[in-house]
Amino acid sequence: MTVVRRAIEFLFLRLLRSRLGVALGIAVLVLGVVGTARLVAGPADPAAGLSNRPAEPITTVHPTTGDDGAISTTTTPSPVTRPGQPAPELVAERFVAAWLSRPGQSHEEWHDALRPLSTANLTEKLAGADPAGVPAGSVRGEVTLRPRGETFVEATIPLDGGQLRLELLAPEGRWLVDAVDWSRDE
Repeated sequence: MTVVRRAIEFLFLRLLRSRLGVALGIAVLVLGVVGTARLVAGPADPAAGLSNRPAEPITTVHPTTGDDGAISTTTTPSPVTRPGQPAPELVAERFVAAWLSRPGQSHEEWHDALRPLSTANLTEKLAGADPAGVPAGSVRGEVTLRPRGETFVEATIPLDGGQLRLELLAPEGRWLVDAVDWSRDE
């Protein structure tokens, strides 16, 4: 009996109090919990899990929703102009002619020339602008249009010393300049 007693004492007093004993105890406990869970859950379904692929692609957007991708296979609609109103090219040309200040032109005359060709938003932004600060003096090429939609186009006009980029809007078929951007030639 002493051998059995010594074995039990060794197990409880030395082995279970060591790190190895604690690790073995935790491993037995984890295996017991996992084994019990598998017995309670029953047999596994072989069709379930990652190996079961769907027949259709998984989509997160309804198929009839518009395309929001960066690459579009559709063509951009042509700009629409209300009958009797000037085309966006002509509005851009007129705006550039008014934007390039003439010697002796007053601040008020410059703003009055731009106002009928500008949106209210741009007119407000240009309220404090000085015509003497216009960085160009003459047009060096033709207006180039980039249609972005039926009511939005970008116009690029080469000027001496740089390029002028205009954004034109026509929410009701009448084209007006909404933004002006200047970039210098390098």
